[in-house]
Amino acid sequence: MCGISGLIDFRNESSQDLLKKMQNTLRHRGPDDEGFTFISEENFQIGLGHSRLSIIDTSSLGHQPMKYGDYTIVFNGEVYNFDEIKKQLIDLGHLFKSHSDTEVVLHAFIEWGTDCVGYFIGMFAFGIYHEEEQVLYLCRDRAGVKPLFWYWDNELFLFGSELKPFHKHPRFKKEINKKALQLFLGYGYVPAPLSIFTHTQKLLPGHWLKFSLKYKTFELSKYWDIGDYYNTRSNISYDLAKSELYSIIKSACNYRMVSDVPVGVFLSGGYDSSLVTAVLQKERSERLKTFTIGFWKGTDEAPFAKKVAEYLGTDHQEYYCTEKDAQSIIPELPHFYDEPNSDISNIPSILVSRLAKQKVQVALSADGGDELFAGYTGYRQQLDRHARLAKLPGKKVFYKFLESTQYLIKDEVLNQQWVKKREGILSALRYEGLGCLDELSRVVSLPPYYLTNHLLSSGFKMSHGFPMIPAYQKDIPKAIEPGNLLLLRSFESTMIDLLLVKVDRATMSTSLEGREPFLDHRLIEYAASLPYCYKNDGNASKRILKDIAYSYIPKKLLDRPKAGFDLPLFDWLNGDLGFIVDEYLSKEKIQEGGYFDANQVHELVCQFRDGKLAYKDLFWRLIVFQMWMDTWG
Repeated sequence: MCGISGLIDFRNESSQDLLKKMQNTLRHRGPDDEGFTFISEENFQIGLGHSRLSIIDTSSLGHQPMKYGDYTIVFNGEVYNFDEIKKQLIDLGHLFKSHSDTEVVLHAFIEWGTDCVGYFIGMFAFGIYHEEEQVLYLCRDRAGVKPLFWYWDNELFLFGSELKPFHKHPRFKKEINKKALQLFLGYGYVPAPLSIFTHTQKLLPGHWLKFSLKYKTFELSKYWDIGDYYNTRSNISYDLAKSELYSIIKSACNYRMVSDVPVGVFLSGGYDSSLVTAVLQKERSERLKTFTIGFWKGTDEAPFAKKVAEYLGTDHQEYYCTEKDAQSIIPELPHFYDEPNSDISNIPSILVSRLAKQKVQVALSADGGDELFAGYTGYRQQLDRHARLAKLPGKKVFYKFLESTQYLIKDEVLNQQWVKKREGILSALRYEGLGCLDELSRVVSLPPYYLTNHLLSSGFKMSHGFPMIPAYQKDIPKAIEPGNLLLLRSFESTMIDLLLVKVDRATMSTSLEGREPFLDHRLIEYAASLPYCYKNDGNASKRILKDIAYSYIPKKLLDRPKAGFDLPLFDWLNGDLGFIVDEYLSKEKIQEGGYFDANQVHELVCQFRDGKLAYKDLFWRLIVFQMWMDTWG
C-alpha cells in the first residue's frame, strides 16, 4: 500500500521541490521509502511521486517510481495474483529484476496495454507515463477500494491518492463545488465522480483516464461495471450456487494473505468477519491474529468477537475504548478525511487500526458482505414499502402531496415521527424501475429537501430540486430484480464513496494496509449474478453467506441482531464535547464561512440543546464540514 501523486504543468512553473512537497503530504500512506521522477520539456513539465509502504518485496528493488524502457509507473495497492501473471509474461519474453507486483503491472501494461487489468486480481490505483507517446494513463480498480483524485484547470493537471497533495500547488483552486456540498449535507459524503472542489474529480472505479500531453486532452473509458453481472445466473440451483460461492470466498481470502509482512484480521464477531477468519484459520497451523475494539458505552460487539475467536483458536487482541480515547480522535478527523465524510464509525475504525498496527502491517476486513448479500434490515423495509406503494392508484397525485408537505415542515414544529415516516416513503419511491415515476428520483431522501435547503446561504440554495447521486442516474440493467437493484444502488454509492473511504483513510492514518476479501471482483460478479432470494428470502438476510458460515461456526455463536459501531456521539456533543458545537456552529463562524444561513444554524443548535432536533445526522454533517473548512478551506 502506498500513496501516489503527480503533476503536469503546461506553464512550466513547477519544480521537483514542489513535487516533493506534494508527495510529503502522503507519508502516512507510505513511510518506508519515497521516490520522484521530474521531467522538463519545452512545452510541459511532468512529475510523479511515490511514498511506499513495503508489503511485497520489501527490498530496494521495489522502489518507485519504477521505470522500464520509456514507461514509468507509480502504483498504490496490491495485485495478489502477480506471480501467475509474471509466469505468463516470462513465457512471452519479459525479464524481471524484483519480486514486486509493481514490476509485473508495468510489464503487463507494456504487453497488453489497457487490457492488462483483465488479468489483475487485487486493489489498485496507478499512473503510467509513456514518454514516447507523451501520454499519462491513470487507472482505478474495479470496486474502488483504492482512491484516486484528479484536477484539471488553468493548464495544470494533478492527481493523487488523496486531496492533500493538491493543496501544495499554488495554482490549485480551492473553490467549493455547490452540488457536492448539497449532496454531502443530504448523504454525509461526496459521491463520485464529484469532489468537494470544482475542477476536481474522483476517477470512477473500473475506469481508465488517458491524458495526452501533446494535445492537452483526456478521455475516460470504463473497463468494468458491476451492473453487467446482475441476474445472469438466475437458473442456478441454490446448492450449486453455495458450493461455487464457497470456493470463490476461499480463494479471495487466501489471495489476501499474500504478503512478506505479518497479516491479521479485523474481527467483529458478525457473520462476515467471522467467516473470513474461519476460512483462513482452518487452513493454517499458526494462530491468526485478530483484533476487536470494545466500548464501555454504546454498542459493544467485543464479547461476541471474543467467543468466535476462542472457538476458532485465533491469537485475539481486544481493546476497550474509553470516551476519552474516542473523543481524542474527533479533532484529527479533518486531517485524515481531507474530503468531508461524516460516518461516525470513522472514529472506532481509526482506533482498531491503531490496535492492529501494533502487531501487523496488513489487516483484512469484511466490508461488502452486507451490500452484496442483502445484510441490512433496510433492504427488506424498502421492498415492503415498494410492494405497498405499487398497489396505490394515482401515484402521481400521491407524489405531489408528499412533495408539497416538505414546505409545511417548519423548524419549530419538526415532528420526528412524521418526518421520518414521510421520508421513508419518499426514500422507497426514489428508486427508478420499481413501479414509480421517474420524477420521484428528484425528491431528496434524508434529510428533507426543505430543511437542507433552509440551512444554506442564498448563494448555495438549490433552485431546481435536490441533486441526484450520479450513480442513480445510470441506466438500470435489463431484467434486474427490485431487490438486486437496491443492492446495486447501495454498492455504487454508500459502499464505494462512504464505507471504503472510511476504511482506506482509517487504516492509512496509521500506515496499515487494509484488504477486502469480499471485494474480490470474482466474488462481486458471482454475488451479483445470483437471484435475490438466495441473498434474502424474506426470512433471512445474507442467507447463502450464513449457510456457508454455519459449516465453520455454530449458529448459536453468530445468530444475533446486527449491531455495528454505535457511539454516544450526540450525548458527548451535549456534554464534554459541547465546545465543538460552540466553536464550529457559532453565528460568527457560520457568517465567516458564508455557506450557511447563520440564523437557521443557530436555531438548529438551540433545538439540539433542548433535545428537540429530529435530524441529528444533519447536525453532525454541519460540524464535520465546518471542521473540514477550518483545516482545508
